[in-house]
Amino acid sequence: MNKLSITLITLIALVTLPLAACQEREVPQVQPQASTPAVQTQPAPATGNAGGTEIAPQQAIARLAPTQGNETTGTVTFTRQADGVEVVAEIQGLPPGGRHGFHVHETGDCSAPDATSAGGHFNPQGTPHGAPDNPLDQRHAGDLGNIEAGPDGTAQYRRVDPGLQLDGPQSIVGKAVLVHANPDDFTSQPAGEAGARLACGVIEVEQGQ
Repeated sequence: MNKLSITLITLIALVTLPLAACQEREVPQVQPQASTPAVQTQPAPATGNAGGTEIAPQQAIARLAPTQGNETTGTVTFTRQADGVEVVAEIQGLPPGGRHGFHVHETGDCSAPDATSAGGHFNPQGTPHGAPDNPLDQRHAGDLGNIEAGPDGTAQYRRVDPGLQLDGPQSIVGKAVLVHANPDDFTSQPAGEAGARLACGVIEVEQGQ
């Protein structure tokens, strides 16, 4: 073998050996990083009342408007107390010096000219009509008695009534307050012979109460 052949063989070996070594070398496999689990966020608790129940109103008000041909107006405020509901009324435009039946009626509708749309006395227990101081099983829940007008035709009324409620199935909210032309005699059934209706107002909870 001549020197040229030996030189070519040597060059070929020098070139091919590094290539073979590169092919045999293991290429490290890059492992994909595990994805970070998504953080589960809980919705913020709703503000307000637990269980989604409504807050019982603390106060409601009826604004009395006169029936056709009359001039009686006023406001009646109902405020929750530990022993019942306090009723405070300021009435104007009454015939001077008279007494007038004063009741909660079953339907909050004063649209009829004579307020007959308000129905009869509020009486959820089906009890007889009576005086407001009677035991609760001997009076209507709506029996508030009488108001008495002074010489100027105004009347005030204040009483804490254990038979009234501002929430629950026997709530007076949404019912109506009526002032009658005659006094309630507390004995005649079913409504004390209090006569025509002078003024009517729906009991409502005002915004913010």
